[in-house]
Formats: sequence, structure tokens, C-alpha cells
Amino acid sequence: MPHWFWPLLGLAALLAAGRAGKAWLLSRLRRSLTPERVQRPYALPAVQRVLQPCRIATVGARQLAGWYSPPSTPTTPILIVAHGWGSSAALMLPLIAPLHATGYGILAYDARCHGHSDDDSYSALPRFAEDLDAALDWLAGQQGANAAPRWLLGHSVGAAACLWVARRRPGVAGVISLSAFAHPGELMRRWLTARHIPYWPLGHWLLAQIQQIIGHRFDAIAPLAHLPHLRCPVLLIHGLNDSTVPVSDAHRLHAAASHAGVALCCLPGDHERPDNLEDCVVQIQRFIQQHSD
Repeated sequence: MPHWFWPLLGLAALLAAGRAGKAWLLSRLRRSLTPERVQRPYALPAVQRVLQPCRIATVGARQLAGWYSPPSTPTTPILIVAHGWGSSAALMLPLIAPLHATGYGILAYDARCHGHSDDDSYSALPRFAEDLDAALDWLAGQQGANAAPRWLLGHSVGAAACLWVARRRPGVAGVISLSAFAHPGELMRRWLTARHIPYWPLGHWLLAQIQQIIGHRFDAIAPLAHLPHLRCPVLLIHGLNDSTVPVSDAHRLHAAASHAGVALCCLPGDHERPDNLEDCVVQIQRFIQQHSD
């Protein structure tokens, strides 16, 4: 039998069982949208006693675990850092620490269902965007941060959230996007292919259910849909050896941009990080400086 036969047979049996079978399957699907939580003690080795813990209220009366340090001067940029799926603010420290050392303000946080933040029923791109909105709202209430330009820095789904939030919040100064995918539907189809699950009819049905759960169509929340509408500068950084999100996605995003302030930087490395992190930091600093004059 082919790889997809038994999952397809199981789906047919559940649907034939009626409403109860479909409800069970949807509950399992919702549970699959919650990543395995990665928690690490926050010793903050490179910036200890500098980034101070904070709590950020987000949607549904949940709380986000965050860490904050104001900028070195009132007009120095603040970077709001959004990690990727299954990650945490702690895992972004290798990038956060050298950027903080240059004087940038930092607000890093764990998204819901990640790190040390509260749980929720599931995690998805729209909820990453909600949590980023909550972080920006929290920052607005901090003394000494009022005049500082707010730059969004995100990785993977966190980068997709940054591009979405930048579109709906004109006060964002710019976006640093690391390893963003072009379209979540395409990302999910690659995931199905890797697991030998046929798109029709099983994969198509699964993706339709996911869109219903998250309350958004993939086409509407895709970074490809947002970039043509952005007016702020955007730096797209992508690993040349990324096997999770192909570098062609970065080229498509760059091509979709509507102004010259969107730049593409492809570096040796995979989905998680460049081979030369120092070079990545230099590229980020140079881009922010270029658009801060």
C-alpha cells in the first residue's frame, strides 16, 4: 500500500462516523498546532543584569514572558524581537546580545505556547502577530522609549508576523526579516509532501480545516500579500542552505516589494541561523543605520 493509504482510510472512517468523529479529528488537529515547548532557565549570559524581566498582557487575558532594556539614547532604535515556531527569546540570545551591545534597545518575549509564556488553545501566525501587537502596546507605556524608532526583528513565523504587523501599524520604523516564508499554504504543502500525505483529498481537507481554526485564509496572511503594501524599510535575510524555507521564497518576497527600501541579503547558512552570525549582525546594523539618517 502507498504511504498515504492508511491515513486516508482513517480519515474516511472518521468522517463516516459523523459529527463525533469529525470533532475528535479537529481536536487532534488543533493540538498539532501547539509546538513542543522549549523552556530554558533565563541566565541571560551575555546581557545579564541588563535585560530586565517583564510581563506583557496579550489576547485572552494571557501573559507573555518578556525581557527589556531601553536604548542607550532616547532616539536610538529599539528592536522588538519575535522568535520562530517552537523557539523562545532565549534561543535568540546569540543575535540579541551583540545587537544590544551596540546600544540598541531590546524588547524580546516568548509567544504564547512558547518558552515561559502562558499556554493557549493553539499557536499560529495570527497569534504570533497578536503577541507582537501586545509587545508594541506594552512598549508604548515605557518611559524613555517614546521617541525611539521601533524596528521589528523576527525569525521564520516571527518574521511573517513582523511583516503583517508592520503593514497595519504605520508607526513601525522598519523590519528585519530572518528566514521568512513567502506563503504559509506553500509551507504546509511542503510539510505534507515530506510526510508522504497526498494533497488531494487529504491534504486539501487538512489545510482547509487549519484555515478555519485560525480564522484566516492563508492567502490573506501570507508575507507575499503584505510586502507590496509596506512603506517602511525591510531587510530580508535568508540562508542559502535553508531546507525548511527555500531561498527562492526570499527572492519572491523581494520581487513583491513596492519600493526601493526593501533589500535582500542571502548568507551561507540554514533556516536557523547564518554560518557567520557576526556578518549577519553587521548587515542588520548597516541597514538600520542607512535608514536612520
